[in-house]
Amino acid sequence: MNSSDPITGAKSSEEDFDLDVWKSIAKVQRLTTLKKHQLTNASSIEDSFSLTSCPLLEFHLDVRNALLEKLCYTYKSSTMKIQLISTLAVTTFYWLCLCQHKFVASGQCLNDQKSLLLQFKNNVTFTSTADLSNSRLKQWNASDDCCIWLGVSCDQQGYITGLDLSVEPISGVLDDSNALFSLQHLQSLILSHTNFTGVFPHTVGNLSNLSELDLSYCGFNGKIPNSLSNLTKLSYLVLPNNMFTGPTTSFGMPKNLMHLDLSGNYLNGTIPLSHFQGLHNLVHVDLSNNSFTGSIPSSLFKLPSLQELQLSHNKFSQLDEFINVTLPRLELLHIFVNNLSGRIPPFLFMLPQLKFLELDHNQFSHIDEFLNVSCSVLRILDLSSNNLSGSFPTSILQLTTLSVLRLSSNKFNGLVELNKIFNELKHLTELDLSYNNFSVNASVTHDDPSSFPRITDLFLATCNLNKIPAFLRNMSTLASLDISDNQIGGIVPNWIWKTYFYINISHNLFTHLEGPLQNLTANLFVLDLHHNKLQGSMPPFPEQVQYVDYSNNKFSSIIPQDIGNYLSSILFLSLSNNTLYGSIPDSLCNASNVKVLDLSLNNISGTIPTCLIMMSGTLEILNLKNNNLSGPIPDRIPTSCDLWTLNLHGNLLDGPIPQSLAHCSKLEVLDLGFNQIIGSFPCFLKEISALRILVLRNNKLQGSISCSKGNKTWEMLQIMDIAFNKFSGKLPGKYFTTWKRKVMPNESEAGSKLIEKQFKFYGDFYYQDSVTVTYKGLQLEFVKILTFLTSIDFSSNNFDGPIPDDLMDFRTLCILNLSNNALFGEIPSSIGNLKLLESLDLSQNSLSGKIPLQLASLSFLSYLNLSFNHLVGKIPTGTQIQTFPASSFEGNDKLYGPPLTKEEDGNESRILPQQECERIACTIDWNFISVELGLIFGHGIVFFPVLIWKRWRVWYWELIHKILCWIFPRIYLQYATQRGKTYVTLRWWHG
Repeated sequence: MNSSDPITGAKSSEEDFDLDVWKSIAKVQRLTTLKKHQLTNASSIEDSFSLTSCPLLEFHLDVRNALLEKLCYTYKSSTMKIQLISTLAVTTFYWLCLCQHKFVASGQCLNDQKSLLLQFKNNVTFTSTADLSNSRLKQWNASDDCCIWLGVSCDQQGYITGLDLSVEPISGVLDDSNALFSLQHLQSLILSHTNFTGVFPHTVGNLSNLSELDLSYCGFNGKIPNSLSNLTKLSYLVLPNNMFTGPTTSFGMPKNLMHLDLSGNYLNGTIPLSHFQGLHNLVHVDLSNNSFTGSIPSSLFKLPSLQELQLSHNKFSQLDEFINVTLPRLELLHIFVNNLSGRIPPFLFMLPQLKFLELDHNQFSHIDEFLNVSCSVLRILDLSSNNLSGSFPTSILQLTTLSVLRLSSNKFNGLVELNKIFNELKHLTELDLSYNNFSVNASVTHDDPSSFPRITDLFLATCNLNKIPAFLRNMSTLASLDISDNQIGGIVPNWIWKTYFYINISHNLFTHLEGPLQNLTANLFVLDLHHNKLQGSMPPFPEQVQYVDYSNNKFSSIIPQDIGNYLSSILFLSLSNNTLYGSIPDSLCNASNVKVLDLSLNNISGTIPTCLIMMSGTLEILNLKNNNLSGPIPDRIPTSCDLWTLNLHGNLLDGPIPQSLAHCSKLEVLDLGFNQIIGSFPCFLKEISALRILVLRNNKLQGSISCSKGNKTWEMLQIMDIAFNKFSGKLPGKYFTTWKRKVMPNESEAGSKLIEKQFKFYGDFYYQDSVTVTYKGLQLEFVKILTFLTSIDFSSNNFDGPIPDDLMDFRTLCILNLSNNALFGEIPSSIGNLKLLESLDLSQNSLSGKIPLQLASLSFLSYLNLSFNHLVGKIPTGTQIQTFPASSFEGNDKLYGPPLTKEEDGNESRILPQQECERIACTIDWNFISVELGLIFGHGIVFFPVLIWKRWRVWYWELIHKILCWIFPRIYLQYATQRGKTYVTLRWWHG
């Protein structure tokens, strides 16, 4: 077999296989959460080779896993093809033997061994909902030789040496006395994908012959038992995706370890320098998805046999420039999603066998120029989502074997020549320069097409492009293209749809799509055209598309009645903010997989199809706001409702709020504002404890808001707007007592966390809701809603009675509006508890008494309106309260002090500013209106006859001509004839 030449780029068959495999993984990484997948996940390898169970006898899983492990580690070796063929041959032979019930190297089971296994079986619990027909454990028969039981292996003497119960539907707690730990000859114990819980017993240290322990995807918790250090023969320790806690120092490392996987737990603390010393056989280390902190121990970089090191998704903060690095065999290094900062150590680029280096999502700020990398075999380099700055790092162009280069989301700047990159990196298949400050020159020339890189994925978002790169027209290999957030205008060429899998041309200046559009590729899965100036009819949908965003354009057409027939695979569909009209087609209900449907901000009319509401069993986001929809909301929401957002704001909907909404236990955002909904307050919504935003503003709801039945609470509610209805009665104190527990957000989430829904649509996608709130007397739309934004708006109703003291316990409340009601009594002195209050409106009520001194201590208060009440006494002095205008206190006859009169009996005139009013029945100042009406009426008398009667127009213009000739004597009238008609023109005399 020929080896690879890093200079010439010639590759062996083994390397072709290697690159294809890792390119496939790289594509999955790009399009999933943080673009990552475990590279040696046995289950994914199993899926790739489609190993299935024998129809007569289930595949013996301990041997199967050994074979899979062999596949995981041999496909990259220099003799990969031979080993793969031999492995598959052994697999085939074992399959035939297993189906014929013939077992090799297995003696008759000893009675004590059988007894221990039966004790173990009797102490576990089978999952009640599981299908037990395929359970190996369930088929154990006490009358049979235990060495032929499924999942059991024996040696020639009849001792149990292997036990594989992976994916068994069993649960329970393993204690120290469990019979498993009395199987002294046990060499392999596999309990992966079971439902065992509790602390894993320290008596595992009694199994002195154990060489393989796999507890992956169980529910074990507590510390990893230190007795594992007694297992001197242990070479394979796999404990991922449990709930183990504590530092790694809680257990010692067996010295013969070859494979260590502790990923997906809750391990924390620093890793001592000595913890990995002396582990000369260690080949694979995976500590990802934990909470390790501090410096990455240098001992990890001195393990002579190490081939894969995965430290991603932790909190490591330091990666030193190590001395005497001895990693001659390291091929994969993943340290993405940590807190590493400073400079990227140059030694990483000099490791002789390193092929996969991913340092993205850290805080690195500098990358040095590096030399002596001519022998590098690096294939994937990911430095995205750091703080790297400066010009394009030209040293990277020395890494001539690179296939994937990702530099997105940094602070790089300057000019980048694509031609130079493609000429140097001839094996490049993916390039990502997005979200920097680059200015990319996309003029590419390639005299020899055979030497031009076979680009499959190109990402050039925010690269200051002003036209689509011309070389793309001939790129038949291109599958993914992102040229969003540039300044590209004009027509989208038809050739762009030919071969792509993923297209994002959003946030540009495109105006038209070149036709015909019937040739959209069937392979297109993602099509993002939003935020352009595209006009005309809405384009058709590709056959297999799963993500479509046509929002924020100028498409103007009726929604096709058969639209749903083309969306069988759609997951995300947004047609928002266009000029679409017509009704919502019933065929849209055929899009049974859709999770996000946004038709907001259009001119859609008609009723909401009942079948669309019934889709809420799978639909998670339904946004139909600001259309012309009418009729009632169908009360057909299924019990399996999965809705997270329901936004019907700004339509003409009537009827009551459907009671079946109570089935939507995951609902966080409900906006029914600005409709014509009738009925009483929806107490049944109290069943939805997850609710964060409730907007019922400007409807025709009435009655009390007290809910006498049930003790349900809104634990998460932070915005409640029921203004402009006809609610009445007292504000119930108990109502607020049951609500206040979670209206105060946790300190850990306050300040930065947004209310958003995360989806996995070819990468992380976050759907963010918007809400309109009366803030500081203005209607403001919050397009991003922070979790600390808390607002209560009960204004413009008919509430009476005092303001409840319980309301003042919402210590993190930002906005409170109780204006335009009939509330009476004093303002509670406990209002001083609202330390974060920014906007307070209690105007247009019947509040009496003095303004509490505590109000002056609210240092964040920037809007205050206490006008038109019956408040008395002197306005308190404080750092904030005197900065408000007099209009904030107007209409309280016995209120005095700055900014009103200085003294109670002072003669200083009060400022009478224009009254702010949200009600229709506001007082109109006719002194101002009469002037405007008079001006309009006067102009109408003069100009209306001129516009209507020809005689008046002729007289008017003759008068104008005479006036002009009188003012300017050199002007004279001249008659001209053209096409049989005579015209009068003004001329200037030059004589």
